[in-house]
Amino acid sequence: MAPSEEAQRIQKLIANSGLCSRREAERLIEDGKVRVNGKVAQLGDKALPSADIFVNNKPLRSAPERTVTLVMNKPKGYVCTNSDPHAERTVFELLPPDLQRLRLYCAGRLDKDSEGLLVITNDGDLANRITHPSTRIVKRYRVTLHRDFDLNDIPKLLAGVDFEGDFLKAEKVLPAPAVGEGYQRRLEVHLHHGKKREVRRLFEAHRYYVKKLVRVQIGGIVLRNLPKGGIKVLGQKDLARLLA
Repeated sequence: MAPSEEAQRIQKLIANSGLCSRREAERLIEDGKVRVNGKVAQLGDKALPSADIFVNNKPLRSAPERTVTLVMNKPKGYVCTNSDPHAERTVFELLPPDLQRLRLYCAGRLDKDSEGLLVITNDGDLANRITHPSTRIVKRYRVTLHRDFDLNDIPKLLAGVDFEGDFLKAEKVLPAPAVGEGYQRRLEVHLHHGKKREVRRLFEAHRYYVKKLVRVQIGGIVLRNLPKGGIKVLGQKDLARLLA
């Protein structure tokens, strides 16, 4: 059997097709929305690349002809989904027409009210490396709170807390320099992972409300000189920095 015909995890086959990220594929499998050769797939099942795979009753297409990874400076008010037909405004609407034709998805989302650095790709393996906590790729956020931050709460954020069924924690918390009005409400937060709305929920667990959240770095890529809604397609050197 050729290596390309070795059985693989179904979520990997779906991600490699460019339909969605591996994590999203796992959720689809858990929800019973994936069939392989006529049978509903279970998480952990494997299949050959040539298998008949249907997702949401639609046949899985082969991998895109070209692999594209880009970064965007996401504006507030846009959502990161490409699977919700009822979404008002999505980040994919901001892409040029040639990229809108590809089956791209976000490797690590930002919620509607958040902004900043966003990775969009159709490379399933790359998306998994960016989002999986084992790779320890840093994500850096600038946070503005609704009230002054008590520095005594830093150890609590670093130790982590069980909240709404998840264990949430920061890797690093840096208060803003004592410059300008309201500096006591501004922080920089570093994560190696990215559960749903993790930064916001982490602060909510300690009775803070996040008024503004901007992601400014993923791996070695820093948000610089990119207007809101602007994109940059990444080359090989950029990809190496991204995974740093």
